[in-house]
Amino acid sequence: MKYVVLIHSNPQPWGHPTIDFTEVGRAIPADERAAMGKEFDELLTELSQSGELVSGLALDAPSTSRTYRWEGRKPVSTDGPYAESKEQLAGFFVLNCATRERAEELAAKFAGPGDVIELRPEMEF
Repeated sequence: MKYVVLIHSNPQPWGHPTIDFTEVGRAIPADERAAMGKEFDELLTELSQSGELVSGLALDAPSTSRTYRWEGRKPVSTDGPYAESKEQLAGFFVLNCATRERAEELAAKFAGPGDVIELRPEMEF
């Protein structure tokens, strides 16, 4: 089954990896951040080799987005992020896991300083 790991963050300024742009992430010494980055790269390599990593994408700043809402009988577009929230969607990874337990185990490894991680299964039609 496929699951999406959503990464929400409030880095100022916006950037990736988010740990380098969040207040809590910047408070971590550079050598520790580098070690954490290496561990994360190793996790992505492992997931790629196992076939569990389907895809991932870092998203541009919320200010670059457009919001589309249905008004009347047509969609209306506006500037800005889709949500009124401090934490905005910063990126995502799609995992293909045999069980929800495995997806939960992996999602916990995506949590980084200053991020909020959401695990959501794919909707099956």
